[in-house]
Amino acid sequence: METSYALGFDVYGTLVDPLAMAEPLRALVGEQAGRFAELWRSKQLEYSFRRGLMRRYVDFDACTRQALRYTQRALRCELPESDQDRLLEAYLYLPLFPEVAASLTAIKAQGHRLVAFTNGVEASIRALLANAGVLPLLEDVVSVDDLRTFKPDPAVYEYLARRTGRTPAETWLVSSNAWDVIGAKAAGLRAAWVRRQPEAVFDPWEVEPDIMVSGLDQLAAGFARPPG
Repeated sequence: METSYALGFDVYGTLVDPLAMAEPLRALVGEQAGRFAELWRSKQLEYSFRRGLMRRYVDFDACTRQALRYTQRALRCELPESDQDRLLEAYLYLPLFPEVAASLTAIKAQGHRLVAFTNGVEASIRALLANAGVLPLLEDVVSVDDLRTFKPDPAVYEYLARRTGRTPAETWLVSSNAWDVIGAKAAGLRAAWVRRQPEAVFDPWEVEPDIMVSGLDQLAAGFARPPG
């Protein structure tokens, strides 16, 4: 058999679209829905970065709730607790990007080992991926919650390789987040950047992704011939 790899797929922004939260937000905040979804996502990530650096861990669900509260205050649109709870519930029903299910199926059929690799809480991510219909395509959900820190801490990428039973060189991160790709590369993994927005710019550091694709369908085609 040709070389097979372990592929750790980032979830938010790579498999599912967190900015789709604009849809349930529209009924609550009207024309601010798109801006609200973007700021909420931005603060969610910022809070995880800050807590990782400060070593003041709370899980990603807590970061998401705190970012929601911040966004309401920043945009001056306070929501009742009941509406906040419904929005957090909606986070478990984020839609897949259109090509994801077929692409995961194709990559899995090539003999590679597929797992979700996430800042999210394992139980929440399992529910999200089950609701989206792709959990059976993934062998495992590897969460940073096990280590009580967040990407891009090098320890979490090393943990991914250990959990999949592969060396770092045999382990790939697949992510739409450039900072995530850089973190994986810095830890010795291989990495594919999913450039979902044509205007997205990769950070001009001393690191480059091994592969750049616009969607997972292109990745599936590339892994049909294991990358060198």
